[in-house]
Amino acid sequence: MRTIDHWLTSPWRRSAAAALAGALPVLAFPAPSLWWCAYVALVPWILLARSAPTGRRAVYDGWWGGIGFLMAVHHWLLPSLHVFIFLIAALLGLLWAPWGWLVRRFLGGVPSPGRAAAALLVLPSAWLAVELVRSWQGLGGPWGMLGASQWQVDPALRLASVGGVWLLSFLVVAVNVAVALLLAVRASRVPAVASLAATAVAASAAWVWAPRPEADGRVRIAVVQPGIVAGQDSPGRRFDREEQLTRPLAGRNVDLVVWGESGVGFDLDDRPDLARRLAALSRETGADVLVNVDARRSDRPGIYKSSVLIGPHGRTGDRYDKMRLVPFGEYIPARSLLGWATSVGRAAGEDRHRGAAQTVMNVGHGLRVGPLICFETAFPDMSRRLAGNGADVLLGQSSTSSFQGSWAPEQHASLAALRAAETGRPMVHSTLTGVSAVYGPDGRRLGPWLGTDASTAHVYDVPLAHGVTPYVRYGDWPVHGALLVLAALCVTEGVRALRLRRSGPEPIGPPARTVHGSPARPSR
Repeated sequence: MRTIDHWLTSPWRRSAAAALAGALPVLAFPAPSLWWCAYVALVPWILLARSAPTGRRAVYDGWWGGIGFLMAVHHWLLPSLHVFIFLIAALLGLLWAPWGWLVRRFLGGVPSPGRAAAALLVLPSAWLAVELVRSWQGLGGPWGMLGASQWQVDPALRLASVGGVWLLSFLVVAVNVAVALLLAVRASRVPAVASLAATAVAASAAWVWAPRPEADGRVRIAVVQPGIVAGQDSPGRRFDREEQLTRPLAGRNVDLVVWGESGVGFDLDDRPDLARRLAALSRETGADVLVNVDARRSDRPGIYKSSVLIGPHGRTGDRYDKMRLVPFGEYIPARSLLGWATSVGRAAGEDRHRGAAQTVMNVGHGLRVGPLICFETAFPDMSRRLAGNGADVLLGQSSTSSFQGSWAPEQHASLAALRAAETGRPMVHSTLTGVSAVYGPDGRRLGPWLGTDASTAHVYDVPLAHGVTPYVRYGDWPVHGALLVLAALCVTEGVRALRLRRSGPEPIGPPARTVHGSPARPSR
């Protein structure tokens, strides 16, 4: 142990160790999908920040751990953003700097039972605050939320229906804090064990109490995935392939056909021939066709990504324009300052335009569907709003063709399981090149995943449910609770600081360690 402590006295070694520790949770996400790893993956990072010789060093531990976490979760963006991804990770990693300080503040030295018990509430709350801030669309959105790693765990999906992915993140962090206490602080093992027991009891209670979605109908939805098409940059060839795959669906009693994002590369008002071909497909299959148009609009300036519903007589009038765009991928924030990003990666050469409001579309047979486009399936609030507005099925149209062979397609497909479980509505995730997937109203997978090597159309029997989950009814209450905890902490710390000014300072956290009999220099 002393050898490790001596090795970590080097600031750069310690920073590298923090970055490596921060990267460990990526193993819980697809493709590795070691979901159980999430419950211990933060422990090395927590133990490192806890042992920081100074509060300043703990801040650095939090920052470098955040950099490692972001680089690991978003490593597949490296071919697109090149060196720019390191700058983004360094800036967003700062969000974890206060978290590192709080780890040392509550767990440093030999924490009292009261301080250890408070840590089990404060540290998960602080983590949720970080996820809340970085969930803002302009900062990259809620990709890689810790709770999303539990997308294939049935009890976790039940909890998601109660408090969304936020509740899962809170509980996962709380378990990690308790495990760290069990390993490092013998005097705090009682509150640690109590916390683990309370988490188990709360999860079990939610399992019993949360209403289960009861199927009250069924629809047949076809997903068309063209895969990699020769001359992939040619939207005409891609359209031809999708048309070829859609036509054999005739006679299969399909209620809706869904194409992936950017499946149509032309404005349908400018290309009435394509609109007629789509209407003919609708007549042949006996189902409406939901396509996704990525093109310059003829009725307004700019390029939009839009979900467009086509019936047997052409466009039904239902259209949804994508509202939340991918930073750098679909627009460049502050282009006048950051436009140079186009010269070092595959950043957007021209900004897409945003839609104004979400839309629930009426399909034949009384079916109401809520479309989301690619990046938007990562946002819990958007699917929750669609469910509240009466959508029977959530539909995600996506394209991850730029990231074939990476972990991105599977990570993206897994998010739909959380959105289905949160809302109690089935969700269809349809992509151009995989992975496409469909989930029932309880978040469980229906039928096969269509992998990145598939070029096919597959019909899914999708059960419908219309109950209201606690998450749809009460919203992001775990986030609100976390913010209240942090607000109470700020008030308590403020009062404590005033008392210290009057009575004189007292040490915070563990005393400074010594190296070879002399005080250790503060690490930077």
